[in-house]
Amino acid sequence: MTSTRQASAREAARQGTAGPFVALLLAVLSFSLLQTMVVPALPDLQRELDVSPTTTAWLISSFLLTSSVGTVIIGRLGDMFGKRRLLLVSLAILAAGTLLAALAGALPGSIGVLVAARAVQGLGAGTFPLAFGIVRETFPRERVPVAIGTVSAIFGIGFGVGLVVPGPIIDALGWPWLFWAALVVIVLALAAVAAFVGPDRPGLGGRVDWAGGGVLTVALTALLLAISQSRLWAPGVVVGLAAVAVVAFAGFVLLESRLAAPLVDLRVLRRRTLVTANLTALIIGFGMYGAFTLVPQLVQTPTEAGYGFGATVTESGLYLLPMAVTMLFAGPLAGRLGPRIGFTATLVAACVIGAVGFAAFAVGHQHPWDVATGAGVLGIGIGFAFSSLANVVVGAVEPHETGEATGVNTIVRTIGGSLGAQVATAVVGATTLAATGLPTAAGYTTAFAISAVALVAAALVALAGGRGRAR
Repeated sequence: MTSTRQASAREAARQGTAGPFVALLLAVLSFSLLQTMVVPALPDLQRELDVSPTTTAWLISSFLLTSSVGTVIIGRLGDMFGKRRLLLVSLAILAAGTLLAALAGALPGSIGVLVAARAVQGLGAGTFPLAFGIVRETFPRERVPVAIGTVSAIFGIGFGVGLVVPGPIIDALGWPWLFWAALVVIVLALAAVAAFVGPDRPGLGGRVDWAGGGVLTVALTALLLAISQSRLWAPGVVVGLAAVAVVAFAGFVLLESRLAAPLVDLRVLRRRTLVTANLTALIIGFGMYGAFTLVPQLVQTPTEAGYGFGATVTESGLYLLPMAVTMLFAGPLAGRLGPRIGFTATLVAACVIGAVGFAAFAVGHQHPWDVATGAGVLGIGIGFAFSSLANVVVGAVEPHETGEATGVNTIVRTIGGSLGAQVATAVVGATTLAATGLPTAAGYTTAFAISAVALVAAALVALAGGRGRAR
């Protein structure tokens, strides 16, 4: 009789969280799609709006800058004033930016409007840490790891699908329809969160640390500009931005250490588990995000270069489809394995699997099946990594610290990804074929090998951190 009651209770809890879970998945998907949806459209935007590649690159940079700030600040505000409330605000901001982007082509100064719209979209980045916080507050404890794993997987899947979907949409309807399609997903997410996610628990309250937010914004903006524009701007400007970032981060640490209610509680971030998780996230970002930039570039290379498949934009996205598919299963699987074997073990496994995937890319990328196989293996590694990192961070903090801690971990991974993308691009472009001016195959081999080594290093850091906690 007791077991029957327990089974009924579990079924009731499962049914009670189904609506909120779908709403959270839609919210995360709506933002993650927009991370990469613009990338395949850049050549069309450059041609139709008659602007330079340097100008269209700001469509990526503006989104990156505001999303980095929004992830930390909105996650913290969710801890203070209610995660559901801030999630609705984030989705509303995301919808406003996407609507403006869809209309940009019909407005004067289209490229300027589009860059501004992308900056507004980036502020919707708070959906990720807020979703984690809501899961932790509303789901039964035994379901939290799997739910977090699935949310993490959807975040990565949206990143990959954002590279696959745009080609057919642009070919059939034109680039503005990228944003109209994304707006439909955002509106659905907004309605689902309003309808299914229950009222907020009482937050921490208190005053907002606007000074800390301003200094952190300066620090992150300077750092990410120095990274993303390092190959385009003069060395003196890049060094100057890096110096500003260092000074601003130092000022931020000094300011936050003196406040009773800081924007980011540095005492929380100094916990050994979070230090290890953030360092691992930085290295994982460095290693893994290179795949999203290198694989499409590799397969689009004309066959006369002696490698590559001459794929179209639409076809190149399909090479990443195995990655999206395996991530869909790997994230929840890591959430199920973690409570049994420990999330440190699943994180180490994620890094090792990712290293194997990149090694497969480095050894063989002469045939389509080589690339598809490597992408599938890498998807398992990324799905395990995103899920394990999130669960390690969530398990190391109190519920009222979830938004802050996961937000910081996300931005650290983003910084690592920005570094990795720049290094990968520089390595591939370092040697070119004299006849065509295209990169050599050796450049790709080296870049993939660097990513594999980085993920081995991430595995060692995660393992060392786990042993330290055990001692």
